[in-house]
Amino acid sequence: MKKLLTIFLIAIFAFTNYSFANGIQQEPQKTPRLGVWITVFSPSEILKSKETVDKLIGMSKKCGIDDIYMQVYRADKAYYDSDITEKKVVSATGEDLFPYLIKRAKSSEIKIHAWLNVFSIARNEEANIIKKFGKSVLTLDQYGRPSMKVKAKSNLDKYYIREHQLFLEPGDMRVRNYMASIAAEVVTKYPGLDGLHLDYIRYPSVVPFIPGSRFTSHGISYGYTERNMENFKDSTGLNPKTMDYDRDNFYKWDQWRRDKVTELVENISERARNISPDIEISCTIVASIERTYMTTLQDWTEWLDKGYANYIVVMNYTDDTKLMKMNSEAIMLPEYDGKIQIGLGAYLLEKKPNILKSQIKELNALSPPGIVIFSYDDIVKSEEFQNYLAGIFNKDQVRQLSSNGS
Repeated sequence: MKKLLTIFLIAIFAFTNYSFANGIQQEPQKTPRLGVWITVFSPSEILKSKETVDKLIGMSKKCGIDDIYMQVYRADKAYYDSDITEKKVVSATGEDLFPYLIKRAKSSEIKIHAWLNVFSIARNEEANIIKKFGKSVLTLDQYGRPSMKVKAKSNLDKYYIREHQLFLEPGDMRVRNYMASIAAEVVTKYPGLDGLHLDYIRYPSVVPFIPGSRFTSHGISYGYTERNMENFKDSTGLNPKTMDYDRDNFYKWDQWRRDKVTELVENISERARNISPDIEISCTIVASIERTYMTTLQDWTEWLDKGYANYIVVMNYTDDTKLMKMNSEAIMLPEYDGKIQIGLGAYLLEKKPNILKSQIKELNALSPPGIVIFSYDDIVKSEEFQNYLAGIFNKDQVRQLSSNGS
């Protein structure tokens, strides 16, 4: 027996040496794409001048950034040349510099994604869509209240933390048509665009959250506008406020609302790709599988299965690295390999740079197709962090270091 074991070990040793000698080595780990979100409130004012655009491109090349998610639509205000809604002048000269950004990025092999806040209109009670259709486009909870914090109508209200912003009702066709038109306008006006990035493509969230509408007696749920409930009743014969307390009934109501969110993703995807066939559609989702499906009603696996979205970005914002890792591992389902990127909240870790670095390290080990950092401001103000990113994501620099090391 001893003799056989010795022969076996010698054979293994010989094969290993032969493999390395002949270049048969394990496939090297692929570096994820690096993306960055840039808000319309960024102090860097990217679209203010060509100089600020050039600075962004220069820093992106240094850090190895592959994808820039540039916010151009928020609170039903356009930070681009819109003919549909209120247009905000961004540049100092009044010139639309978004085309310049797209051109500069393309020459540096960096993708530009137009970032749109979809169902959230922030606190803009004078939004164009409200002026056009009235307040009936706003989603309501089961008590008839909008999603923005209002004067309490119930003693329980002191226990709920709302997002304190107005959300449009996904079940309202007027809303879906309006938002699809915004997305189509962006793609039409900027033919060099690489992607559309859909944020807030969901129902509002409340803390504490409930896993589905059958728990509305103990929490807050949305979608209870007269129009939405009437449409649901026409389709199912059920009234979500008065139907029998039955798991099947509540499932139908939850799925109805999920389907309405999905219908907009489908509509935007179809219209955008008719204009620009190669455009990428990406969507943000909350980090918990249960919350994103049961609470914010995002049927993201359906979006990927049907090809409405090319990929999703998980907003995995936390200063708890273990939680970040667990969320990432749970949601990176193998059947969606290459279609699930992870977003990190650098803004939470401004004074904890080592935690941010550890999160990037942990994510790298999981090999997601992409890591997206929120936000640009947390990168641009730290040269040390820029150098750290460059050492991981700047392919030329990594290749040079590997060459020197060998």
